[in-house]
This record gives sequence, structure tokens and C-alpha cells, in this order.
Amino acid sequence: TILTQIAARFSPRLTRHIALGYAAIFALSSLLLVGVLWWRTAAYLDQEVDAVILADVRAIGDRLRDFGLPGAIETINDRVGKAGDEHAIYLLADPALVPVAGNLDAWPLTIGPRQGWLQISLSSQNRIHATRVLSVELPAHYQLLVGRDVQDRVALRRLILDGLGWATATALLLAMGGGLLLRRAILRRVEAITGTASAIMQGDLSSRLATRNTSDEFDRLAQTINGMLGQIEILIDGVRNASNAVAHDLRTPLAQLRGRLEAMLRTRPSAEQALLEVAEAVADLDQVISVFNALLRLAEIESGARLAQFGTVRLDLIAAEVAELYGPVAEEKRQAFTLAITPGLTVVGDAVLLAQAIGNLLDNAIKFAPPEGVVSLTLCHSDDGRIMVVVADNGPGIPDEDKPRVTDRFYRGAAGADTAGTGLGLSLVAAVSRLHGGELTLRDHCPGLIASLGLPCRGRLAQTGTRGPQKSFVLSGSCRGCCGRLPEPSASAL
Repeated sequence: TILTQIAARFSPRLTRHIALGYAAIFALSSLLLVGVLWWRTAAYLDQEVDAVILADVRAIGDRLRDFGLPGAIETINDRVGKAGDEHAIYLLADPALVPVAGNLDAWPLTIGPRQGWLQISLSSQNRIHATRVLSVELPAHYQLLVGRDVQDRVALRRLILDGLGWATATALLLAMGGGLLLRRAILRRVEAITGTASAIMQGDLSSRLATRNTSDEFDRLAQTINGMLGQIEILIDGVRNASNAVAHDLRTPLAQLRGRLEAMLRTRPSAEQALLEVAEAVADLDQVISVFNALLRLAEIESGARLAQFGTVRLDLIAAEVAELYGPVAEEKRQAFTLAITPGLTVVGDAVLLAQAIGNLLDNAIKFAPPEGVVSLTLCHSDDGRIMVVVADNGPGIPDEDKPRVTDRFYRGAAGADTAGTGLGLSLVAAVSRLHGGELTLRDHCPGLIASLGLPCRGRLAQTGTRGPQKSFVLSGSCRGCCGRLPEPSASAL
């Protein structure tokens, strides 16, 4: 369903919109580039023409002020005769706009008495030319008109505009072609996602998205989806195996309960015998309930629902309380229970779950260690800075081939076949470890097993002013008082 939604988001309509957007951006950027080029070129040409016209106007005006009308006429005639610039226009007129000097026969009617910069059309060599002129009034009310024929510049501008049009059309075609290629590339990758999604919907959970090792967005998406699919496949396999195991493990106590009740109906035993049978039936029901409770705890842990209860907890105090609880159990089996705890160690986590995890490790160690055996609990720092909860025993241990499977739900090796339990203890410890960002490792003790629960370190509290045990302590033999705390350890940590 997730993959289908992802593929739906990249529908042909969306890819068409992406292609059109790409084309529009490409065309607009091309238009902007050519437009800026045209604007800067036209502005440069206008500034060049205006600078020449202003220089001529100032020169003629200065001659008129310094040498009078003859000086101005001489300057105009000199420029008309010697400049050799067929594009130059000069005309000096009296206050009545009657020409006095210049290369125009009459004052242009389109200008009249107006002054300033003007764009007019003048006839030259039987052709109409665009002309840019400046009309000013000189001393004694003489009128001066200076200009330049800018027809070639107008043609250049028209050429630039035509080029802009062709460039726009070419940019649009290129943009549309690039957009179509982009659309085809996207659709090809999307079709791969759609095909994988269809295969998964049909039950093939082993299907994965192909990657090209390009580290682009689609490759990262494919890698993320593949990781998600792998996790989903693991979870589904876990649910399938757990369901089979639940059905197998519950069938026996339920069958025993049913057989016991049927026997009571057939034999109608005495009241005392009936009470014994009821007690055994209650024990069978307790076993079923314990399985369901363990499964519920595992589901709650793996769903992450307990993350909201995380906080800074004193792991040394939790370990001490759990050790105090299991001390009498070890004493009943005449086992030496050795405890070594480094004080002041804290982690971020759920105190109840951490206590259950440590309790399950101790329960397994005490359960499988022989009478008069040795069980130890150690809490310390590791070389890599983690906090280690280490439980060791000298029992039968776990064969190497069984170690990878003992954290599976309901899995019980050969050593636990004749021992009471549900096969969920180490599964819960592993789940708590994952929830807290830790790691559960199992290794041989020769004989026995060492179970190590490594947790990220939250820090170590200062010795001064802290509550709880301030020194490592040892509990050996019988449990005396508060776990038999002694000032100094009498046994080394494993």
C-alpha cells in the first residue's frame, strides 16, 4: 500500500506537470537572459548617441556665447563639411524657426517649438530614417537642433528582437524535449516502484527495488524502501513463527486442562480430589496467562509505546533491588550468588523494563545453574564507555548453534527442554535491549554462560550526596539483610 501510494504520486499527470514546469522555467530563464542582453545593448547604443549629441550642443552653444552668431554658424558649417558623418544632423534657426545654418532645409514640423529629446522620422535619400534629436534654445532665442540618424540602430534592435523570438521558440522546443525526457526518466523509475509494489501486494515479500548506485534521490528512496521491506519481512516472519509457536505451546496446557476436566466429569472424584484437580487446572491456566502476558509485554516493547516513560534512572539501584529479590531463590538451591555493582551508574530508559530484563537474566542463570553452583551479577563500565549488566553461571550453557536462536520467541534449546518456562525470557531481554539502544551478547563461561547486556551510558553520579549503595558489594551464600552488603567486594566481577 505504501509503495502504491508513492507510485500514485508520480502519476503521468504529475510527471506531465513536472515536464511543463521544467519547460516553463527553462524558457523563462532563456527569455530573461536574452532580454537582459537586449536591454543592455540598446541602453549602451542610446548612451553613445546621446553623449555625441550633447557634446555637439555644448560646443555650438559655447561658440554662440563667445563669438556670436557668426561663430556658431562657422562651427556648424565646419562640422557639416568636415565631419563626413552622413548620420549627423545640425540645424540652427532664428526665433521664428527660419533656418540659419545646417544640413536641413527646414525646421521639422513634427518638432515645432518643443524642446528636449525626441525620436522623429526624417526623409533622406528617398528613405524614411529614424532620427534621435535634441532641441534646445540658445541665447537670443536661437533654436538649435542636433541629432543622429539611428536607423541602423533600430535595425539592430529589430534584429535582436527577432533573435529573441527565435531564441524563445528554440528554448521552448528544447525545454519541451528536456521535459519529455525528464518525464520518461521519472516514469521509468516509477514503473519499477509500481512493479515491485504489485509483486509485494501479490505476496512476494522478497521483491526489492533496483538501485543504480548513483546516490540520487530515487536511489536513496529505493534503499529506504528496501530497508523497510526487509524489516516488514522480518516482522511478518516473526508474527508467523510466533503464531505457530503460540498455537503449539498453548495446545499442551489447554489439552491437559480439557482432559483433566473430562476425567472429573467421568469419575466424579471426592471433594478433596476435586479440589486438587481444580488447583492443577488453575496452574495450567496460569501458564497460559503467563504466556499471553509475556507476549503482550513483548508487543508493547517492540511497538515503542514505552518510550514515553523513559527517564534518567539509577541502574545500580535497580540491579540491587532485583538481586535482593532473587537472592532467596539462589539460597534455596544452595547457590553462591555473587554481586558486584559500581555505584552511581545512570541510563535513560524505563526502570520497570530494565528490572524485568535483569530479572530474566538472573532467573535463567539460577534456573540452569546446578545446586551449590555459582551465579554472579556484575554492573560496571566497559572499555567503550557503555554500562554492562553481566550475569554469569556455571550451568550447562548454550551450544554455539543455538545462540543465534535463543532470543526467538518460544525457542527452547536442549538444555531447557525439561525445565519449566515459556521460552520468552531472552526474547524480552533482547527487545528491551533494542528499545534502549543496547545489545545482548551471549558467550561461553566454560562451563556455563555469560549473558551481557550493554546499554548506552547516561553518566555517572558524583559519589557525594547520592542515594543508594556507594561501594561495590558482594552477596554470597545466604542473603543477609539488605542483600548482605559489605564495605568491600570479596569476589571479583566476571
